[in-house]
Amino acid sequence: MTELIVALDVPTFEDATKAVDSLADAVTWYKVGYESYFAFGQRLIPALRERGKKIFLDLKLHDIPNSVAGGIRSLATSGASLLTVHASGGRQMLTAAVAARDEVNAAGADLRLLAVTLLTSHSAEDLRAVGVAGDPRTIVSIRAGLAAECGIDGCVCAVDEAAIVRSRVSAGFLIVCPGIRGSGQPIDDQRRIATPTDAVLAGAVAIVVGRPVTKAPDPKAAAQAILDEIKAALPIYDSGLA
Repeated sequence: MTELIVALDVPTFEDATKAVDSLADAVTWYKVGYESYFAFGQRLIPALRERGKKIFLDLKLHDIPNSVAGGIRSLATSGASLLTVHASGGRQMLTAAVAARDEVNAAGADLRLLAVTLLTSHSAEDLRAVGVAGDPRTIVSIRAGLAAECGIDGCVCAVDEAAIVRSRVSAGFLIVCPGIRGSGQPIDDQRRIATPTDAVLAGAVAIVVGRPVTKAPDPKAAAQAILDEIKAALPIYDSGLA
């Protein structure tokens, strides 16, 4: 079944652990991104591990190949199960990332890499403003295909791009979709959003949801509603993140 990953994009360590504890056993996977990692990641990651949770470390590594490989070696000690690199780093960077992943896994880690294809806050107009030609779907398709060729385990993309990605990669390639909102919920700073049902039908193995859960009056009820919607959908690709 498609997994729910809750994003802990919150300002304090206490906010993060309160959110995790309020969700209890309803949610296993948590995303640790910039806000929480830079502020209190050294406390949060062990706290998640102590609670038996799985960690998606969303740092979007993007640098010269040697630096990204070194970052992966260092971050592997955190115990994260998923780590993001940015597909726009190119073939050499992605290949170096894969080599570093294989190295740390041979030493006992259990790390998979996801390539971020294009931020869900970006529109075609945003891309043109920074000199990137092409529409978002084409760019995502090219970047996801490159990541797969290089041996990256999966990608992060918007739901409306997932079917295109799924059509050009192998069955084992993971597709994780952020930008998930229920009907009537505010879109905040996202542009390309979709519902949990849309994501399941598009072939996502996991969806990432932050504020609609962590800022809900009853976070556990909000998470359970998403899980119920996932279960009710008829998936076309049903392996989850196992």
